[in-house]
Amino acid sequence: MKLLGTGSVIPSRVVTNDDFSRFLDTSDEWIYPRTGIKSRHVISSEKLEDIAAQAAERAIADAGIAKEDLDFFICSNVVNEYLTPGLSCIIAAKLGISCPCIDINCACPGFIYAMDIAETYFSARKVRNVLIVCAEEPSRMTSWEDRSTCILFGDGAGAAVFGEGDKVKGIKLNAEPSVDKLFQYRRLMPTPYITKEESDIPLQMNGREVFKFAVTTSVRDISALLEKAGLRVEDVDYFMIHQANMRIIEGIRKGLGAPEDKFPTNIRDHGNSSSASCPILLDECHRKGLFKKGDILVFSAFGAGLLSAAAIMEW
Repeated sequence: MKLLGTGSVIPSRVVTNDDFSRFLDTSDEWIYPRTGIKSRHVISSEKLEDIAAQAAERAIADAGIAKEDLDFFICSNVVNEYLTPGLSCIIAAKLGISCPCIDINCACPGFIYAMDIAETYFSARKVRNVLIVCAEEPSRMTSWEDRSTCILFGDGAGAAVFGEGDKVKGIKLNAEPSVDKLFQYRRLMPTPYITKEESDIPLQMNGREVFKFAVTTSVRDISALLEKAGLRVEDVDYFMIHQANMRIIEGIRKGLGAPEDKFPTNIRDHGNSSSASCPILLDECHRKGLFKKGDILVFSAFGAGLLSAAAIMEW
């Protein structure tokens, strides 16, 4: 497959590090050196499905195709206000499309996992155009009394349309299941028969372990994928890394031995938007005119599961 178009939308409400200091024992001086984040966009009056549909509209327009030309729709989402139907159906209704649609919950690497699913459908010659939307509101998963987690996240939606082609040069998925390192647990509706202990637990993260996993697996995934594709680090024009933490991105950069100018970032003003992170970064770089025809892009993302993924794509 090949990329046809991109789109993204972020909420209007901006929360700065100084805003947190009004109700938490924290400050910009504490947050920024540890994360690389100055501010983030969080949902206030918007609905996640609305900004997701807007991002999809922009990607479809950028691709230059009609909505009726879409054959498949994959939505990556961790949490939203609906348990059912899937967010893909809700977005599809807003778009007015009726192609088959599915939801995946692969956390932060969801965009690359969705790319892998799409590529499989293209390889099977079952589709001509596929829409991927990553819509996330992780600000609703954390306790805003926990300064170790709530400062990290921002909300948003990123979208991409893929068509037939040969520009995706490789995808690698990886799983090292370990639930306790990054999770959120929520209580379901009660029944007269529940006797087990249940509770609501906001997002919990073992920062040290997640950091180690992110840097180690990203360097390993990218290196293995480049070798399989017959490419070197020097051949890559841009590394599109999941915007989780600037320290993580820097650790990956040093592990690969690549220069800073090959690592575009937006974490300073966005924070970590889970699976929406990579497609939002992709869209913003595209609309700034950063990429030129033939550029080699490498994607890498990592998150709850623990899952990681990498992909190589030619622009």
